[in-house]
Amino acid sequence: MSTPTVETGGQVSRLDFPEPNLHFAENSLRALWTHSLIQCNRLLKRWARDPSTMIQALLYPALTLLMFRIVLGNSISAATGSPSVYGTVPMIALVGAMFGSIVSAVGLKGEKKSGLLSRFATTPTHRASGLLGRMMAEAIRVFATTIVIVAVGMAIGFRFNQGIPSAIALLLLPIAFGIGFAVMVTFLATIAGESPLVEVVSIGCTLLMFFNSGFVPVAAYPPWLQPIVAAQPMSCAVDAMRGLSLGGPVLVPVLQTLAWALGMVAVFLYPAIRGYRRAAETG
Repeated sequence: MSTPTVETGGQVSRLDFPEPNLHFAENSLRALWTHSLIQCNRLLKRWARDPSTMIQALLYPALTLLMFRIVLGNSISAATGSPSVYGTVPMIALVGAMFGSIVSAVGLKGEKKSGLLSRFATTPTHRASGLLGRMMAEAIRVFATTIVIVAVGMAIGFRFNQGIPSAIALLLLPIAFGIGFAVMVTFLATIAGESPLVEVVSIGCTLLMFFNSGFVPVAAYPPWLQPIVAAQPMSCAVDAMRGLSLGGPVLVPVLQTLAWALGMVAVFLYPAIRGYRRAAETG
């Protein structure tokens, strides 16, 4: 290849370009990691500049937690004999994870419609980096949401009573739950087309918020509904986080939560990969 030259003031000078220092195979693990970090950083910056995403991920859950404390906190505490904040803090952290993923999935539909995903597909990047980078960004977002909710909860009486390891586990558990949910809504976003499929999921999330063990104890629901409420994924995660903070059973609800999360990943990961690839190729 000839070296480019440029003429300046009647003199010809040579342009020396630096040798590439990040040259690696497009489908290598190193490329996957590097390109995923780039995609993750892109999404985090975009979300940070998007008011609707920040409201859904941080402000809305924090205000919802305060509303539950003001309106229902004393009544629930009196009925159950334990502070309601140990149920509502986990519940709202999970709600923030779910609604944040829904807003992210709506943004993914916009990227597909605008052709951004197609432009990414024409670049020499690892084909799995888009989806992996999105899941990395989701994990960071869920962790940030959990930190904010716990901070607000501590201002109204929430405490870590089981030690530092349990506190760390409590902060990490919503990430597992959130990743499983994010894989599901990402799949739905890639196949939704013009239909409001992702938006409809928010209705189901609202129902889950009012029918779980963090809202009121399972025994407060009608007998025919109690098994459903006790087994739904939010109840499992709430029970696990309550045990990690206030005390009580931990192993079984933690395993149930991980089973739900891994189950969603196992069911929706491959369809999400195919859907993401198809969206990039046809967007």
